[in-house]
Amino acid sequence: MEIRITKTEAFQIDLPVIYLTTNVEKLTDYSFSPTEFEYIKRQIAEDKKQVNINSYFKWSYIYIIDSDKEIASLKEKLRRAAGDLYKDLREHKHEEILVVDLSEKVALTLAFIEGLGLRHYQFLKYQTNKAEKRNPLKEIKIFSSPITDEQVAQLNILLQAMYYTRDLVNEPVANLNAVQLANEFEKMGQLAGFEVEIFNKKKIESLQMNGLLTVNKGSVDPPTFSVLTWKPKNAINKNPYVLVGKGIVYDTGGMNLKPGNYLDTMKSDMAGAASVAGALYALAKAVVPVYVIALIPATDNRTNGNAYVPDDIIQFKNGVTVEVKNTDAEGRLVLADALIFAKQYNPVLVIDIATLTGSAAQAVGNLGIVAMSTVREDLNQLKVSGNNVYERIVELPLWNEYDKMLESDIADIKNIGGKEAGAITAAMFLKHFVDYPWIHLDIAGPAFLSKADNYRGVGATGVGVRLFFDFFKNQ
Repeated sequence: MEIRITKTEAFQIDLPVIYLTTNVEKLTDYSFSPTEFEYIKRQIAEDKKQVNINSYFKWSYIYIIDSDKEIASLKEKLRRAAGDLYKDLREHKHEEILVVDLSEKVALTLAFIEGLGLRHYQFLKYQTNKAEKRNPLKEIKIFSSPITDEQVAQLNILLQAMYYTRDLVNEPVANLNAVQLANEFEKMGQLAGFEVEIFNKKKIESLQMNGLLTVNKGSVDPPTFSVLTWKPKNAINKNPYVLVGKGIVYDTGGMNLKPGNYLDTMKSDMAGAASVAGALYALAKAVVPVYVIALIPATDNRTNGNAYVPDDIIQFKNGVTVEVKNTDAEGRLVLADALIFAKQYNPVLVIDIATLTGSAAQAVGNLGIVAMSTVREDLNQLKVSGNNVYERIVELPLWNEYDKMLESDIADIKNIGGKEAGAITAAMFLKHFVDYPWIHLDIAGPAFLSKADNYRGVGATGVGVRLFFDFFKNQ
């Protein structure tokens, strides 16, 4: 199912070809007949950006690149153009395709190929007619002088990481409980070269991770806490960056049971966990010289005889007591344990990522990530990466007044605020467990799509992986 991207030094005349160009006249050096060339020019004159030519022995696809947009939006346009074109490649059953870069705009050509690779992803594990439904494309060859072998290698690695991440999120909980999820992290670590340490329930109890243990009360499966470490010898940072990913492998809402239609996508409530594991895979496989640790608390949130209930009190290891007012606000409880645990590393920066609140999805839909932060410069850098990969970040405030919405009569804080500002009060809750540079990312909107959206596909999008990979490469 994976696709291979290679660089070729020769124009292979027998392959179907995608030409990327800013100027139609650059096509004159290639084997188009006068009639075909006139047809291409007429189509472009009618403001068509893509022109398909069937030359009997092969297909040619010409895409005209705009140059009047800023680079981030232009790259996204190229990704989406590739996603649209992919339908033609599938229809014509191409197993190989040659991409000819006549633009010599490396970032744009790589974005186009990235769009093809992301659009290629399928989750067919449970389909009985896999062979019929499998996308036929197996290899993309690039004919381009400016593009380097290293850039091609990194793109292959990033696509592999995205496929692993999407597979994890798309997998149903029947085959991916907390223990099985941790085992998948071990496999990824072995493949990429990062270390994985898995804490079992007894170890979690010894560490007083009471948020994770409380949410796990309703489950028949034990929780896990995974520590993923990428520490290259040439790391630019002595103290680590720490990523924290929410690993709720299924969320029923607990005793505050979700209505039926809200349960449909709850296998994706571990998308944050999958994204940080995917990011570690990409960083390690590409040997990016940045020291990064990922922390992943994992359990399901279910109803059972001893499940936690509203009005329960949880005392966390840092001494903060929490009154539970809604068991469907469980993600912040397990994240709190991980944020406390992160302190021991004296981190450069901690970034948590979670499908945390419906409020975030209502605020920006599936087009953006909601963020709150205690650090300005780091968040600005992350926003730049968000624009680069078009996983754009919308910042909300962390004003002190929001903390009043979490006040409790019988504990230090409640685990939810009021009806308004739910994404903000969720972050304000987490802020009680950090005393280091920190960014919170809520991916409830873009993590999982019920309808296909071009290269983002349907189901798991893998949001966060490309964002983190770009961010850490830029360090």
